[in-house]
This record gives sequence, structure tokens and C-alpha cells, in this order.
Amino acid sequence: MNRQYHISLRDEFDEHDGDGCKYIVLLDDEYPVATCRFYELDERSVLVGRVVVLPEYRGQHLGSRVITEAEKWIQELGYKDIRIDSRVEAVGFYEKLGYARIDDEVIKSWSFDCVRMRKLI
Repeated sequence: MNRQYHISLRDEFDEHDGDGCKYIVLLDDEYPVATCRFYELDERSVLVGRVVVLPEYRGQHLGSRVITEAEKWIQELGYKDIRIDSRVEAVGFYEKLGYARIDDEVIKSWSFDCVRMRKLI
């Protein structure tokens, strides 16, 4: 996000980054090329966010892979409900992975228009 959308590194991190936040990072050798994070919303649910694949690595299904790995870990931790605030243009990607829109409300996240989605596991 930093490189493609010129979001400062300071803005890349927020109050959710810390001890309770989990990260998935896919590497090409030792170079990070795809990532996501998740954190607990309540004892049943988590929010997955910051799903990013470097532009030069897109088209290799790394976004699906990072989400799948996060889902495995989330399930191992005992959560049943996964939430995602998806950019509007990425809704189809998440729908293919089994997520559904919660409602039609469009919310702002930085300068992005997003919708809330969920998947029960």
C-alpha cells in the first residue's frame, strides 16, 4: 500500500498492530511479496485486513493464498466468523473465496470506498 498508493509508513500501522495482531507474509526468497493481518473483534470473530500483493507479483494467486493461510490459522484459533472491509473493486475477489457482503453500506477507509464482508467457517 505504501508503494502503490503513497500511504506513509506511519499511516500503514494503527492501534491494531501489536501483541494481539497476527500476520501472514509470503516471501520470494527473503523478500516479502504478499501479506495480510487479522485481529480479534470478539471471542467468535476476527477482522482480516491489509491484504496486499506487490503489483509485480499479481496474477500468481498470491492474494488467494494469503487469505487461505489466514483462514487456516483463524480456524485453528477457534474463531467462526471472519470479517473483511473490502475495497469496492475487490468485492469479486472475496466473493470467489466465499465471502458475502454484509450490507450495501459503503464506508471510507483512507481514500478507499469499502464494503463489509464476512465468511462463516
